[in-house]
Amino acid sequence: MPLLEETTLPQEHPTTVPVVIIGNGPSGICLSYLLSGHKPYLDTATVHPNPILYRKLQETKHLSITEQDLEYLSEGLEGRSRNPVAVLFDTLLHPNADFGYEFPPVLQWRRDKQQHIPHLVLGRSTPGGAWHAMEGSMLTISLGIWMELPGVNYRDLTNGKRRDVTSDRATPEEISSYYRNYGKLKGLQNNFVDNTYVTSVQKLCRGQEGEGLENGQTDQGGGGVGDGGNEGFEGNGDKCINKGGGGALWEVRGYQQVQSDTHVPFSLFAENVVLATGASDSPVRLGAEGEDLPFVFHSISELGLAVSRRKLDMNSDPVLIVGAGLSAADAVLCACNSNIRVLHVFRKNVDNPDLIFKQLPKTLYPEYHKVYNMMCSQTYTNIAPSSASNRPQAVSIASSVCAKMCPKPQLAAGNMAGTACVSLFPDYTSFPEHCVVSFQSDMKCLLQGNNSLKAFKISMVLVLIGTNPNLFFLKGQGQYLGQDPTKPISCTQNPIDIHPFTYECIKEPGLFAMGPLVGDNFVRFLKGGALGIASCLLKRLKKKGKLISNGGNNFI
Repeated sequence: MPLLEETTLPQEHPTTVPVVIIGNGPSGICLSYLLSGHKPYLDTATVHPNPILYRKLQETKHLSITEQDLEYLSEGLEGRSRNPVAVLFDTLLHPNADFGYEFPPVLQWRRDKQQHIPHLVLGRSTPGGAWHAMEGSMLTISLGIWMELPGVNYRDLTNGKRRDVTSDRATPEEISSYYRNYGKLKGLQNNFVDNTYVTSVQKLCRGQEGEGLENGQTDQGGGGVGDGGNEGFEGNGDKCINKGGGGALWEVRGYQQVQSDTHVPFSLFAENVVLATGASDSPVRLGAEGEDLPFVFHSISELGLAVSRRKLDMNSDPVLIVGAGLSAADAVLCACNSNIRVLHVFRKNVDNPDLIFKQLPKTLYPEYHKVYNMMCSQTYTNIAPSSASNRPQAVSIASSVCAKMCPKPQLAAGNMAGTACVSLFPDYTSFPEHCVVSFQSDMKCLLQGNNSLKAFKISMVLVLIGTNPNLFFLKGQGQYLGQDPTKPISCTQNPIDIHPFTYECIKEPGLFAMGPLVGDNFVRFLKGGALGIASCLLKRLKKKGKLISNGGNNFI
């Protein structure tokens, strides 16, 4: 992403905003809805199927869920998220969903304009985030109703259509349209600033009266929603001491792209910052030799583009697809549907219980199980050698680089004669327990298996082994915020370390994180982050005895 040199800023004294949300995907949209004064209450006309939870809800049914003890309500609940509030909110919106039921939500929504917290949602595109860039013909892994946000029924915006009696999944195009229209239906437009790129987020500290802020800035805030009770904590690696002046501020810098080539820089102060950037910023790389060659890509969209431009067809050399997740499966389906040959490489065994296909019901996800069956049955080891085939042949190669890249058992060159020629299936061949050693400029790839190295001529490579968030705008790319601060932030391996019921970063008061950054990769569960953050900020606001009226958000 291009960065703007911000040597001059339009505001001499930047505006202070109670909350700045970075990211306008479903996480940011949902949080904006709750911060705009929309509060969930128990719908007394419904009964939750969990009797213990239902009894707890009835004890304080006059209070909104955001005003209740989320730890108490979450106790004993189980679900497919590591975050207890995510499980709680999901079971309130979709009771017993994991058991195949479609019970109505037990919540009703009321708006209290006097508890609107002014906020800004900064996003690089229109609301919906990464959903606008996804392949429109695929079906979502989640059911359509699980993708909906509070207060707007998904089926109402898609004409209630169902594809068949067993499947109610959606296309990314439908979901992106839903998120784009959601803000308009709920009157949230003034909270969103589109085409906005954040380039720097750093903590500033309020000192004693007259001292102002670090870096020579002036305090324009005056109290607010910040905690203000944390003394002598570490912020962005620099010590920030609260001397009783009301807590710390965050300086948020960036630019807004108002035309195709016009960047308008901005600077804001924020009492609280919420990281809701998702996980799709930076594709995970193999680290293999030649990965930067022009025919190696890390996005499925490049395959669709090559097909539409007729750069690939049934007579082309195979496309090499690396990975064993849903993105790789989508790429396999796209290629096979276009009669393009595929070599599919993945490091796991097909019987590995961690494969995502093992967790998907066959009736709901027949296309993914079709790919999984191909992965199991159409492996290169299942085919007798044939010198008559006109398909590309595997060639055993002795190479010392193999031991460095993939330390797996190898046979000596003299013992590999029996595997020197292996035929491929006409349309698709899988290579379980293989990895890529290198890509060559002559359009060849070198694969490492258990017993040998193999070289293939290919037309294109798609490396689809996951994505990582890009928190470049934080010091050290935010690594110090992780559960393991010695490793980069990863949505699956090293999420941001948060308080389980407020979603506030353990190492950074006033900084919150939600969605994939804290391990909630499904829309069903990222909504819990919005509940936890909104509850935290509203309770702090109430404790201060200060209500925020519903004012305009013309901060930029």
